[in-house]
Amino acid sequence: MTAINTSMGLREWGMLCLLSLLWGGSFFFVGVAVVELPPLTIVWLRVALGALTLWGVVAFLRLPLPRSPRVWLSILIMGCLNNVIPFSLIVWGQTHIASGLASVFNGTTPLFTILVAAVFLADERISAHKIIGIVLGFSGVLVMVGADVLSGLGANVLGQLAILAAAISYAFAAVFGRRFKVLGLNPIVLATGQVTLSTLVLLPLMWVVDQPLSFSMPGTPVILAIIALAVFSTALAYILFFRLLASAGATNLSLVTFLIPVSAILLGVFVLDERLELRHYWGIGFIGLGLLAIDGRWHKLRQ
Repeated sequence: MTAINTSMGLREWGMLCLLSLLWGGSFFFVGVAVVELPPLTIVWLRVALGALTLWGVVAFLRLPLPRSPRVWLSILIMGCLNNVIPFSLIVWGQTHIASGLASVFNGTTPLFTILVAAVFLADERISAHKIIGIVLGFSGVLVMVGADVLSGLGANVLGQLAILAAAISYAFAAVFGRRFKVLGLNPIVLATGQVTLSTLVLLPLMWVVDQPLSFSMPGTPVILAIIALAVFSTALAYILFFRLLASAGATNLSLVTFLIPVSAILLGVFVLDERLELRHYWGIGFIGLGLLAIDGRWHKLRQ
């Protein structure tokens, strides 16, 4: 497998921050949509409309599609690991535990990614500075959401295990996705294939559980929120996801999990005129140190 740069440059950091902004913004869009639509319907509309958007880009740019059934099978596996399994688990888990506690469990994604990458990827071995970075980053997430969310840690164990399983699925997706760099596929084509196959897999589940024909047409704000969720937080986000995965690796890509809470809070400040609390500043500081450590720059400065 082709080696990648484990220390990110400005380009990779820019893509990582933009990706966290796109995924952090999804909380706003989901918050609007969930008022009138059930969760699985939102998830399905997100990937379905995202797929339509990406197919439009593929057609406009006249990008070639893979012909090998084995490649499409790999894309299907990627879609299940990166969309179908975690999306379904997170939606189910958040019906049983608070969103703050869910975000803490979701923050374990980089830890699982480091462990899975160390087993399957020769160029992403475990190192001391990565472990230190993970501890600092996870501490930052915990500080930002507030330690009081852990008060519900002993209850609804199945809901908590569902979010942890989603984090593990994301970790395997990041590691599994490294194979696509060798195939030389365009990130737009990869993103298109992933969300398209995810749409097909999720359709029967959504149809049986939510029974979409039983509820009325949503209002304009919900429709606009779904469109934004599909175009920005799905279509554009997964193009960035595959570009970053190819250039920075699975472990560095998983750092977006630490940045998503930061992006969501900053969007609340600038869009909803919310105020930052002292714990938010501390949390951002811990996350920044964690990112610096995992990237390797902290270790280099000490030498």
